[in-house]
Amino acid sequence: MSIQQQYNLDDEAVNRIVEMAWEDRTPFDAIEFQFGVPEQDVIKLMRQEMKPSSWRMWRKRVQGRATKHLAKRNFAEGRHKCSRQRTISRNKISKR
Repeated sequence: MSIQQQYNLDDEAVNRIVEMAWEDRTPFDAIEFQFGVPEQDVIKLMRQEMKPSSWRMWRKRVQGRATKHLAKRNFAEGRHKCSRQRTISRNKISKR
């Protein structure tokens, strides 16, 4: 069973998870909160959805990165806020 079937994800949700995982500052915890997909399954999904060379490059970049894990972050505010986040996530609630 694929990750997409296991979590009942449509193509748009899979694309958004890949975008969020690719972003350096989006933690795996945010992906799990929004889509219910834990870190290990996000990694499997990325492997399924990406070309092998792109996956290796992403995996090397993300492995051990503090910004991808909330517990390892040392931001004073606890969250990075991007001015474009609302348009990226299609979130109707203002972040300000």
